[in-house]
Amino acid sequence: MVKINCLEPLALERFLERRRATMTFPLEMSLAENLVEVLRRANEFVPSEAGSILLDNPSEKLQDRDKNTLTFIAAFGEKSNELVAQKVPADMGIGGRVYITGESYCTGDARGDELFNPTFDDVTDYQTRSLVAIPVRIEHEVCGVLELVNRLGAEQYSQQDLNLLEIFAGYISVSIQNVLDGRQAQEIAKRDNLTGLYNDRYLHIALSQAISKSRREDQDFALIFLDLDFFKRVNDTHGHLAGSQVLREVGQLLQRLSKSRESIAARYGGDEFVIAVQSDLDDAIDLSEEIRNAIADSTFVQKPGDIQGDALFLTGITCSVGVASLKRHAPDDGSAERCKSTLLRLADAAMYVAKDTGRNRTAVAGEPVRRRTFQFD
Repeated sequence: MVKINCLEPLALERFLERRRATMTFPLEMSLAENLVEVLRRANEFVPSEAGSILLDNPSEKLQDRDKNTLTFIAAFGEKSNELVAQKVPADMGIGGRVYITGESYCTGDARGDELFNPTFDDVTDYQTRSLVAIPVRIEHEVCGVLELVNRLGAEQYSQQDLNLLEIFAGYISVSIQNVLDGRQAQEIAKRDNLTGLYNDRYLHIALSQAISKSRREDQDFALIFLDLDFFKRVNDTHGHLAGSQVLREVGQLLQRLSKSRESIAARYGGDEFVIAVQSDLDDAIDLSEEIRNAIADSTFVQKPGDIQGDALFLTGITCSVGVASLKRHAPDDGSAERCKSTLLRLADAAMYVAKDTGRNRTAVAGEPVRRRTFQFD
């Protein structure tokens, strides 16, 4: 069986995840395995000495396709391990030509072809004689190229080979799209419909996984429990639609402030939110205070939204925050499930301490209430 080299699974999953919204935690289905299988099947249809799949990076994709970059995400054959993760400008070589035009290409004399880019041959001391390349599409948009090199059993690729691979290209597109659709369905099931944050059901799963990971890596892990102050007044004064719009905007704020960290932001229920972050207690307190100050300084429902039809310019909304950390509050608390329950309980209790001592402040489990003021540029 042909050995196919590819990016390390986690790196490849992260690369492929850019086809969708960025995720903090890995999903169950493997796009990596799917694309490796695509390359394997292509080689079964048209046996070759070597082959590869190159994809663009949608998070950096430009409308002028010739300004994009393609990355070798999987390859097989001699010296293929040296290709994986290499990048090539989209305006270079036969692969680039196929990517830009969306048209397949075949050559029986690579070295004599003016489009051929010999750079990787020169670097790996490999000799490409014949080559066939077809575009890889997702939802009818070209996102990469599949290349096969040096036809086995013949001096060059035939028109029949090219026709067969073009038919196979449809299978590639459907196969990748099915995986992406499946992943999207999984992701939707994990999300809160109103805020777009994770829901409480997925939060419990992700917390157990994250705690186990932190223990294995001897890293700290902190839980931030947040509740809006006097939120009932918003609903009573402006209506539940206005309240829903505020919750959505708070969710967007939490996502924005926590996305630079390895974290999960979730709506726990009602106007309660949880942010789980792989950091020590002091960093978690800093994040808590940054969030608390940002909410207090924000004006909500500044323009008509999908939920609330009129701009209301709501100010003075605050929150109370409780924080607990793995190493400080649950270092030897048994299983990950038990540890998760302990951190949730302690962070929740600390949040109520913050409310009982004046609201709009941060409390750490088992410690005096803290309230810091941050200066923002």
